[in-house]
Parts: sequence; structure tokens; C-alpha cells
Amino acid sequence: MSDPKFPATSMPDREWWSALFPDPVAVLRRLGVEDGMTVLDLCCGDGLFTTALSEITQGRVYGLDVDPVLIARAKADLHAGASGALGWIVGDAREVATLLPARVDYVLIANTLHGVEEPASLLKEAGRILAPGGPIGVINWRTLPREQTPVLGEPRGPASAMRMSADALKAEFACAGLTAGAPIDLPPYHYGLVATLTGPSSRKRI
Repeated sequence: MSDPKFPATSMPDREWWSALFPDPVAVLRRLGVEDGMTVLDLCCGDGLFTTALSEITQGRVYGLDVDPVLIARAKADLHAGASGALGWIVGDAREVATLLPARVDYVLIANTLHGVEEPASLLKEAGRILAPGGPIGVINWRTLPREQTPVLGEPRGPASAMRMSADALKAEFACAGLTAGAPIDLPPYHYGLVATLTGPSSRKRI
């Protein structure tokens, strides 16, 4: 299901996400997610990374998505395993600072920003719910033509023109008051960027 506020962010079958990310825990470790952190999976979809986050954090994870059907799938998948979650939130990611009950140590945004009209605004809002020094990690499709990113034999991913380079994402981070590190290669078709707030969190609530 795709939401008109977030075009081209519909969730494909878990089968091909698993083909792209057979070891999501290892991906998250490379992005700096550590044991004991409290993490928000923003725009979590059906929970591929939410489940992996729960394994790392021993259940200290929130999942937020605008689609209640995907949230239900994520909950069912996670509850089938050994770990739980702190909470599930159905809502608009752009209002996350009013929806989350507490600050978190890390915000993950995976495979979403290509469909957001104003990425810097979403990144800035995500920054408001971070604890001091907390990072935002983004997973993005590399800027390859769509026909060059097949999954299970078919071209997959967002349209070629929608894909965002690491330099473009760094610029969006900078507009949101965040400083990004070097790109992290996430084969076969993705990269990650991790950024932290340039100044203190602006969130007044909590």
C-alpha cells in the first residue's frame, strides 16, 4: 500500500527484501546500531529491520508507519520471534515528535527518503526526538538505473530519476542541521549514511 503523502514508498513482498538483505542485523551493525540502544524504525513498513533492531536492542525498539496493515504484519512477524517491542505507532512520520512517547538513541529510515517531497523536513523532525548525540541512519538505493537493480530476476526499486546520491543526501542532512559521515556501501544496490545533530536537540516536549 502506498500513501499519497509518500509517493513510491509502497512495500513489496518480504521475499525480495530478504533477497536484498539476507542479514539485516549485520547491516544495522555497520550503521552503528549497538546493544542497549533505544531505536525508532521510522516508516518501518512490514518490519524487516524492526525485527532485526529488536534482536540487537533486546526489544528496545519502536516501529512507526502510516499504513496500519503493514504495522500489523510487522507486529505479527516480530511477535513470532523471541523479542518484543516498546511500541507500535500508526501515524505520519512528519509528526513523529508528537507521536513518540520518549526520546530515542537512534533513528533508522530505510528505503523511504526517495519518496518524500521534502527530505530535509522529515530528517529535521526525526532529529527532534533524538537523545543528545544520537544518530540518524538512512538506507538508500544507489543511483543506478532501475534496470540495473534486479531482484529475483526482475528490475526493482524506485524509478531511476527518484534515486538520491550520497552527496544529495548529505545536503539534505545539512539543511536539517545534521552532519553526515562517509557513505557505507551496502551491497548489492544500497548505501547507508549516518548523521548526528550539529547542535542540541530542539525538542521541547518530554
